[in-house]
Amino acid sequence: MQRTKQLLTIKEASHWASDFLKRAVSESNISYLIQYGKVKKYNGGNSIFVDVGDLKNYYDSYQGQREISWKKRLGNDLNWALSFDNLREKDTTKHVHRLHPYKGKFIPQLVEYFIDSHIDDFKKDVYFKSGDIILDPFSGSGTTLVQAHEMSMHSIGIDISHFNCMITETKLLDYDLTTLENEVNKIRQVIVDYEADRKIAAFENELLTSMADFNNKYFPSPEFKYKVQRGQIDENKYSV
Repeated sequence: MQRTKQLLTIKEASHWASDFLKRAVSESNISYLIQYGKVKKYNGGNSIFVDVGDLKNYYDSYQGQREISWKKRLGNDLNWALSFDNLREKDTTKHVHRLHPYKGKFIPQLVEYFIDSHIDDFKKDVYFKSGDIILDPFSGSGTTLVQAHEMSMHSIGIDISHFNCMITETKLLDYDLTTLENEVNKIRQVIVDYEADRKIAAFENELLTSMADFNNKYFPSPEFKYKVQRGQIDENKYSV
């Protein structure tokens, strides 16, 4: 007997998924699943819908599977807590950690795990306390130094790249937030005025429309990707 579809808007789907997973799932997360064919897209008027059953099947298949897969490869003594796979991108790039992209940067939660005062089955001792000095001889973009500062520790960072040091210093400086807001607003207004004078917004809209027409004609739609994900289309056969 065929199941009756329960269709939700993207906003409704984000609320449903948040309740189902017991963590925040944004509308962008749902849009990502549609775009890459993880769940089927249903059109209705001016809205896009997804089926609750599709969402549930996707999350049921995803939850826990990465942990099982990696433990099969590396052993059951793997500390899966260090994967932080329950965190969203905005959590792992919180406040100053999102100021500038940096390849190879580890997330602040990883630093917190090792320098905070908690212990668990894997971390048997506390190695740092408030007032200690932490040396990071390869400081990169300053993640360790920022987290040490948050936890009332002193820190020294060394890096061969002057640019990396500049990123780190920018993250650690004290700022007058009122002055910063005023300067940001000035910069924003200059950009808005420039775009208006050059008719950049109109050009971008025309360009985006043309690109959408091109992509719809020559590149796979979410429907195609959805069928590939479900094995209804042999990707290898069509990619030769």
